[in-house]
Amino acid sequence: MKTKGGLLHTTLVTVGRIAISILIPLVAFVILWGGFIFLRDSNAPQSVIAIVAIIWGVGGVALLFFVADWLVNRAPVNIAKKLQPFVFVGPALAILAWYLFFPTVRSLYLSFFDAYSKSFVGLENYIFAFTDSKMLESFTNNLLWIILGTGGSVGCGLLIALLADRSKFEKAFKSLIFMPMAISFVGAGVIWRFVYAYKPAGEDQLGILNALVTLLGGEPKAWFTLQPWNNIFLIIILVWLQTGYAMVIISAALKGVPSTIIEAGRIDGASELKIVGRIIIPHILSTIVTVATTIIIISLKIFDIVFTMTNGNYGTEVIASMQYKQMFRFYHYGRGSAIAIVLVIAVIPVMWYNLRQFSKQEGF
Repeated sequence: MKTKGGLLHTTLVTVGRIAISILIPLVAFVILWGGFIFLRDSNAPQSVIAIVAIIWGVGGVALLFFVADWLVNRAPVNIAKKLQPFVFVGPALAILAWYLFFPTVRSLYLSFFDAYSKSFVGLENYIFAFTDSKMLESFTNNLLWIILGTGGSVGCGLLIALLADRSKFEKAFKSLIFMPMAISFVGAGVIWRFVYAYKPAGEDQLGILNALVTLLGGEPKAWFTLQPWNNIFLIIILVWLQTGYAMVIISAALKGVPSTIIEAGRIDGASELKIVGRIIIPHILSTIVTVATTIIIISLKIFDIVFTMTNGNYGTEVIASMQYKQMFRFYHYGRGSAIAIVLVIAVIPVMWYNLRQFSKQEGF
């Protein structure tokens, strides 16, 4: 049984952990908020504001962690080890709560009110989200993005990883395929506008695709107006962007497949397709699923490509573009918040599955 001194010591440690876990995030928030207010309201020259932003944002947080770590290390070793995780994780949790959790709760609250957030309307905004024709169109399109975008990205990434793994120019090929990952979705949309650009027949075609069509004797097409193919043309951009990500992760998993098993399959007379289908893919299936779920989340939240290319016109609306229009174009904050919550609910199961898979890995 523990003595009174031992119980007192345990109680003090627990209180200390709680106090540190609350105090450090609060201090970090106050410091960062003070810097934000200064940068927002200051009339100082831009160069001064930039310097303050660097010092306050980067240096301030670094100094905060340094001082907190120094203070914790002054405590006995067994206590310091218990306090350190709270010191370093606390500010991150505070920022995550401020920028993610609280806005989500506020959106949920606003989703039960009218356009001006004054009158309670119950589930009216959610009924709109699941019955409006444009919303139903956006659900269908998002499903198309998930199936074709995820399937295309993972399929191309797997194929390129398998082929590049056997080439002496592996690094060069992978670098070229991965390069689009450095481009933002908006930047990719601007680039692909020049691919799909349309000019009437008889004029010089700026779009690469129409230039090839006219070169072969065909008529130029306004690709974005061709329903439902225009959605597929947009999904190709996502595949172009995410294939590099899928390829890199899958390629790393391929390095872990035992070569002895592959050689044994070849000795037994298995073809290359059977080796891939019955040996390699089962070994890296968990990696493929993780990559697929990550791209599914991106597909559910897709906005930039659609907004840049078509602005949701010609039957290309997605959930995120509808939420943006309801919130910032029609100024119906109730409907916009309801659609945002629907999107959050759609993403949560995929995120939960990913976290569940990560939790099974050693060291997570």
